[in-house]
Amino acid sequence: MGELKSSDKPFDISKAEVWQAWEKVKENKGAPGVDGCSIADFEADLKNNLYKVWNRMSSGSYFPPPVRAVEIPKPHGGGTRMLGVPTVADRVAQTVVARRLRSPLIGSASVLKWIRACGVCR
Repeated sequence: MGELKSSDKPFDISKAEVWQAWEKVKENKGAPGVDGCSIADFEADLKNNLYKVWNRMSSGSYFPPPVRAVEIPKPHGGGTRMLGVPTVADRVAQTVVARRLRSPLIGSASVLKWIRACGVCR
């Protein structure tokens, strides 16, 4: 009875991880994605936005939205190329995953769960 209840979420993602990812995304700045939501817009309802990202990722129901296509010039004057700009929320989610995959503390079983989850999202 005095035990902590385990989460019913299939993926163990802490809210602190999502917060740290948000701090990194905010630091990097960046343009709004297809939803038109800027860093400032996202921050205006930060608690709710981060909760949505955390809840969807930890429950396995996160599905990335489309990216905004932007034409940018090629480095050496050879025309242009398309660049996909993800939404702020998607950049937070991508940062959580990237940090997890780079962490030496994650066991191979956890990495396999993440890889399977990424496959489900496709």
